[in-house]
This record gives sequence, C-alpha cells and structure tokens, in this order.
Amino acid sequence: MTTRLSLETLNRISTASVPHYDRAALTPGILHFGVGNFHRSHLAVYLDRLFNRGRDHDWAIVGAGVMPSDSQMRDALAGQDYLTTVVEQSAEKSTARITGAMTHILPIGDAAAIVARLSDPAIRIVSLTVTEGGYFIDPATARFDPDDPAVRADVEAPNAPRTVFGLIAAGLSRRRAAGIPPFTVMSCDNIPHNGGVARNTVAGFARLVDPGFAAWVDENVAFPNSMVDRITPATGAREHEFLAANFGIEDAAPVFCEDFSQWVLEDDFPSGRPALETVGVQFAADVTPYEHMKIRILNGGHSAIAYPAGMMGIHFVHEAMKNPLLRQFLRKLVGDEIIPVVPPVPDTDLEDYYRLIESRFANPKIADTIQRLCFDGSNRQPKFIIPSIIDRLSVGAKVTGLALVSALWCRYCHGETERGAAIEPNDPNWGRLMSVARVAREDPMAWLAMDDIYGELGRTEPFRASFGHALRALWAHGTQETLSRYLNDAL
Repeated sequence: MTTRLSLETLNRISTASVPHYDRAALTPGILHFGVGNFHRSHLAVYLDRLFNRGRDHDWAIVGAGVMPSDSQMRDALAGQDYLTTVVEQSAEKSTARITGAMTHILPIGDAAAIVARLSDPAIRIVSLTVTEGGYFIDPATARFDPDDPAVRADVEAPNAPRTVFGLIAAGLSRRRAAGIPPFTVMSCDNIPHNGGVARNTVAGFARLVDPGFAAWVDENVAFPNSMVDRITPATGAREHEFLAANFGIEDAAPVFCEDFSQWVLEDDFPSGRPALETVGVQFAADVTPYEHMKIRILNGGHSAIAYPAGMMGIHFVHEAMKNPLLRQFLRKLVGDEIIPVVPPVPDTDLEDYYRLIESRFANPKIADTIQRLCFDGSNRQPKFIIPSIIDRLSVGAKVTGLALVSALWCRYCHGETERGAAIEPNDPNWGRLMSVARVAREDPMAWLAMDDIYGELGRTEPFRASFGHALRALWAHGTQETLSRYLNDAL
C-alpha cells in the first residue's frame, strides 16, 4: 500500500521526515523561477531545514516560470499542496524527507500575475534556476545578446514579457516607479560568476528599454555570485517505483539526489535574507575560487567522460566510472591539465576534492545518465572546458587531453555511435552541430570556426593542432584506442 502525498496524508507517513512547522503560517519572501528538480533538491531543502528550526517563516518560496516544463511541474505539485519528497542517496543508504518550503506556484507564463508578485514589497529575493542557456549570453564573448529573438520580442512588448529576464526587468521597473526597494536577484545556476551574468542580462534588458532604468539597476540591484553543487538527475519511472516500494509514498514529482550538497554564497542582500548560514550555507566575500574548483573539476569532469561514454554506448555515469579506461582518462585529465590551472581554494586540498568527485560520480544509487551529461554541449563546453584550455595556453602548457574532450564532443555530434546507433538530438543547436561535425570529419577546423563557441581560441594554433590531431585519431582509431593512446602519452 502507498500513501498519496498531500497535507492531509502527512500524518500517515512514517517512512520519511516531514515538516515540523505550520505551513499555513509561511509567507513568501522569495520568488523562484524554474521549479525543477535541482531547485527542489537545493534551495528548497535549505529553507525547509531553516523552517524546521523555527526560523524565518517569512522567507517561503512562491514559484514561477515560463516554460512548458514549469507548467507540468505546477500541475503535478498543485495536487499535493506543493509538497515534495526528496530522496537523498549515498552508495550505502537512501533517506527520504518531505519538504514544504514552497507555498504555491503562480500561473505559468501569466505576465500580469508574475509582475504583480514581483512588485510586492514582501518579495525581497528573486532566485533562478533557468539553466546555463537561459541567460541570453553569447558563449564566445560572455556578453548579453540584445539581438536574441526572445529578447527583441520582450523589448517590443515590455508590459507583456514572455521571458524570465523580461519579467524580472518589468518587476524592477514597477518597483522603481512605486518607490519600493528592489529585490535581490540570486542566481542558483551552474555558471561562472552567475550573479555577474544575471546582472548583465537584467541590465541588458533594461538598457534596451530605458538607459536611465539600466543605470538604476546597476546602482541599486544586488546580484550575489554563488556556487551551487548537488547532483540531481531527472526523475523517471525507476525513481517513482523505488519511492513506492521502499517508502510507500506516491508523489507526482519526487526528487532524487546525492546526499552531498554545497552552497557558497556572497553576502550581498540589501533587502535582507534568511539565516542560511545556520543550515550549512557558506558565505564568502569572493566565491570565485569555489566556482573554478567546482565548474572545472566536477562539471569539466562530467563533460570529459560524457561523450566517450556516449560513443561507447554506456547509459549511466556510475557505469562509466566502472570502466577502467574512462576512469583513468578522467583521473589523468583532471590531475595533469585541470587542477594545475585551478587557483587555490580556502581550506581545500584539490586532490582530496577530486577524490570526493570521483566517489560521487561512482555512486550507483544516483543513476545519473550519460545522456543528461551530454545535453547542451554548445552552452556547457564554453563554461566547463574552454576556460581551462585558455588558462593552460596562457602559460604555454599542453592541452592534449582538453583538446581531446572537445574532439570527442565533435565526434558525438556527428550523430552516430561507433556501433552505428543513432544519437538522439541532444542540444538546442543539434541540427547545426551535426551539420558542422560532418564537415569536420574531413576538415577539423570547420568545428573550431564556430565563433560563438570558440571565439579567438578557435584561431589559436596550439589548440588547433591538438584538436585536429585528436579528431583525426578518433575517426582513424576509435574512441577506446584514442583514449589508450592519451593515457600512454602517445596521442
């Protein structure tokens, strides 16, 4: 027998921890865009811990969104009073908790309702998990792209925006006109200097509407940078069945994640914030060292094993880590080429951090998929891999392994595994990537000519030489033989 999750059934659930606070007494102080799995395994969990301590009940979350997936999530959660089952998994055990930090989700895409709530003085933080590709940033220049069609559409209809950042700009504009202090914009996305990127996008929107408004945003709105970390795979039938069989809970949208969680955050909240430091959030004057460590080692490591594993037909990340060739490739790449260009991190040994990452990747309970790691390479490669290449070249160091990672991505985008199986579209720019990858089989430099991804790096001779050699080796010898050559310093 299973129990269908809702406020009414909470007292019947004994297999999971449940909220010890009165949800009716919660009032939203945070509006969050993007109520997907990562948000519900991270920010919502920290707030749930805080509320269970009897603290800061005026900092609950109201959700918002503009994407079809947001609408599906709203429908799923509304039927269970916006409660979520979060299953935290180590290799040895799984534990479940019911979180209730979100009070409700606004009608998806309802600009009037969302802007009205954004202009409510009670909302003092607007947080975001809208993915790396949701910031309208040119990957090659890291600058706001004012010519994106969605941006132009919002600028032409500023009172009926359809993008997250158009809505944020509209909410700030209304607060400015009413003399209400601005909310803090808190990005929780996995982007280097995510606060600065969010600032560029909001100010970019504002500048297209009114330069005076843009100046006000720059002078008055806080955009703290943060580093967020918790592996949270997609939820599928396997997870629903596991929850029912092991915990007796029926949840329309459960979240499964690892038991590890980290959040390093700049303390820049002029309108106030919840006491997150009491529940494990680390506040720092500068999160840059933590960002470099996490994005280059963890996310760069994910990208490194994703494409060779995809070419080899491996489904899960932990299965890739069981493959000696892939595990050794990851260890050599990180040790030889990535860690040497990661700046020192306070109170952290980077070798120890890598060993932690290795064990997290190998956790069989998470069942993170290779397909998820391969997704959206056109946005992820410029953030996770290319910065390490640039830093190594700046000191005259070799980039053999990192160039191989880029070549593996190119080979994957050709659209077929080495066994001839079709690779499903796995990038918003998949059609273009596949077309260029097929040209690059004969002319590797065609891949590096994608200026929006590689920029000046694509014209840098040492990288061009290493990339071309790696891609030709992959086509001539295959993935496994090419990895073996790299491991033996013969590539």
